[in-house]
Amino acid sequence: MSEFTDVLLVSPVADGKTWAIWKEFTYHVGELNSGETITVPRGFRTDFASVPPIFRFLVPRWGKYGKAAILHDYCYWEQQYKRRRADEIFREAMGVSGVARWRKFVMYWAVRLFGGRSWRGNQKLREQGYNRVLDLPEKAADTRRW
Repeated sequence: MSEFTDVLLVSPVADGKTWAIWKEFTYHVGELNSGETITVPRGFRTDFASVPPIFRFLVPRWGKYGKAAILHDYCYWEQQYKRRRADEIFREAMGVSGVARWRKFVMYWAVRLFGGRSWRGNQKLREQGYNRVLDLPEKAADTRRW
């Protein structure tokens, strides 16, 4: 069975909308020893689940699916997989995280139907040189930089 390898450590970013990953974490795709892993690097910025405000009563931005949402954000940013595969990995990771079947269904189909805009937006941002991985300070006192 797939699994995440580390605890999630995050901190809010000064923009008030995103969070930075303070400790990289790895996800084993498919089976634990499949050899296929995705490592979300330290400093990667996420907004967790990108849910429109009107639907947040049903699916909040954060829940059991937190790591899966960050993994999905990272897959959409890096685009090392085709979009459909990134969405399938998201569904798998939600299952590993113990997300309720109905919520996993809703979230998977939401990204399948409406994720294209984010996918294309990330392509454009990358082309423009934008980087979603922050150079994080070593000490908390140095956070003024980001």
